[in-house]
Amino acid sequence: MFLYLHFIILSDMKNSNLKFIFSAALIMTAAIWGFAFVIVKDSLNYIGPTWMVGIRFVIAAVCLSLIFIPRFKKLDKSTFLHGCLLGVFLFTAYETQTIGCSFTTAGKNAFLTTIYVILVPLLGWPVFKKKPQWFVWIAALLSVTGIALLALNGETGRWYLMNKGDVLTLVCGFFYAVHIIAGAFFVKNEDVVLLTVFQFFVSGILGLIIAPFADAPLDLTLFTKSNVVVSLLYLGLLSTMVAFLLQNLGLKYVPSSLASLFLSLESVFGVLFSCLVLGEHLTLKMASGCVLIFAAIVMAEVVPELFKKDKEPLN
Repeated sequence: MFLYLHFIILSDMKNSNLKFIFSAALIMTAAIWGFAFVIVKDSLNYIGPTWMVGIRFVIAAVCLSLIFIPRFKKLDKSTFLHGCLLGVFLFTAYETQTIGCSFTTAGKNAFLTTIYVILVPLLGWPVFKKKPQWFVWIAALLSVTGIALLALNGETGRWYLMNKGDVLTLVCGFFYAVHIIAGAFFVKNEDVVLLTVFQFFVSGILGLIIAPFADAPLDLTLFTKSNVVVSLLYLGLLSTMVAFLLQNLGLKYVPSSLASLFLSLESVFGVLFSCLVLGEHLTLKMASGCVLIFAAIVMAEVVPELFKKDKEPLN
């Protein structure tokens, strides 16, 4: 698969075809992350959240480095520093989300994280000097509304009140938006694989340094349990290495505002896999959320093509 992606990047394939391919890759990324909800839910019974973050990113960094050893010939100071900066953003997003989930409900945690869908076009406006078109805002609103129907399903009471967990989750959404914007900016002129490798290394190292203080000491006997090993391998290889590589490649060919909408499908896949694997039920409210998010994706993808056709001269 990696060789195929490498071939695509080096080929003279048209940008429109590349946009389609990597739009699909971003949706695949969302599916991988969606299934990770099931994996993480089980793994947290055995291992602390910061240890999990550190280990998964170290696994991804080492494996990706071994696969792309020849790429390191292209390494320069700029790529190294930018990769490290992306790693700080990435770790901060994951860590604040995980800690925030300890002080708020899972539904509010999932919903508030998706604030990045709105923040990406806002923060990207001054960076790329490009004002988001009207349909991007409508699609983002539909997407966030749909995610709210999914994430807040079944919750009662004064869910709208903010606590420190909610604030930390909003911080997570901010840093994830910054990570997407910075990634989209850096991949334009730098090696995508090397940027990915170094942000993994930084995220993993930060996690391993902080984990002994944030979590209990790591029990090495956990690695004798097959379910723990399989879970960490899934999180490290698929949910981190493959998914983030696909995301970074997608950001090279898909506008960041549109990419954030595709990645927001993570919540849809999370609900679907929870129903299939964990036996949770899909209610009418949850189904409505899926429909709204799908409508947002269709609007973001189809409307630009309609405008493009309207501008084409008639024969």
